[in-house]
Amino acid sequence: MTRVLVTGGSGYLGSHTVVAALGEGYDVRTTVRDLARADDVRAMVAEGGADPSGIDVVAADLTDDRGWVDAVAGCDGVLHVASPIPLAQPDDPDDLVVPAREGTLRVLAAARAGGVRRVVLTSSFAAIGYGRSVGRPWTEEDWTEPSESLAPYPLSKVIAERAAWDYADGGPELVVLNPTGIFGPVLGASVGSSAGLVIGLLSGQFAEAPRQSFGIADVRDVAQAHVRALTAPEAAGQRFLLTSPPATSWLGMADTLRERLGERAALAPTREVDGDPVPVNEFDVSKARAALGWDPRPAADTIVDTVASLDRFGLLG
Repeated sequence: MTRVLVTGGSGYLGSHTVVAALGEGYDVRTTVRDLARADDVRAMVAEGGADPSGIDVVAADLTDDRGWVDAVAGCDGVLHVASPIPLAQPDDPDDLVVPAREGTLRVLAAARAGGVRRVVLTSSFAAIGYGRSVGRPWTEEDWTEPSESLAPYPLSKVIAERAAWDYADGGPELVVLNPTGIFGPVLGASVGSSAGLVIGLLSGQFAEAPRQSFGIADVRDVAQAHVRALTAPEAAGQRFLLTSPPATSWLGMADTLRERLGERAALAPTREVDGDPVPVNEFDVSKARAALGWDPRPAADTIVDTVASLDRFGLLG
């Protein structure tokens, strides 16, 4: 059995990625910043339908060199999922940029020293299409341009990914995944940013929907793409845009909630804030379909499954 390391196993995507790797027969080690979260990881993995008994949970922090050499020891692949995602943008961009960049390089350095064959890095659409419009579907060939006007989160993602590609020239093999907004079932009672937004729509937090066009990627599909990227021969040295076309909007998501949930979504907004129309994003995910055999589920199903999981943990009030 091949061993893989999943960083950030207590996180939203990290826990699903552990489930996906176990489902494909991998022996899984995962990192947490604090070993007090080990039982939480195992509970989330069990909620995802996998057997958590054999998971090796170790402590390693992206801001510290300690623990990473031991974490990658004996691993053939690394799925580097852990990354800071703020609930609010910090005043100082370096509060996100530095740990994102340095943490990525720290994991890659440990992987190189440990003889790891391939690293799959979670980046983001934020590194592809923020700050401009191209008037055509976005592809992996597109890059966000770093600038002082760019918000700290997208800035951190593009800088960290650029640093990873620069470093990877000396090995190990690198694959980068660039998902749009990640939604889907939570595996525990901790609510991340995307699930929190769904709660906000259902609770009446938004009297009017913000004007924004964005993509939805199901957390289960993104996790599966990570595992497939470990072995797909043509994936090495490539980046992959992940989303479930077409794009939606906050009003479109609210409409989906009303259509699928009826009165339970009575407080969801029915109109957008005043303002000029925004460009509608389009996405080309043909590369991921071809190289990874990736077939994303419909975004409407993802949103409904998100709500069902929030209900299961009593997070909707």
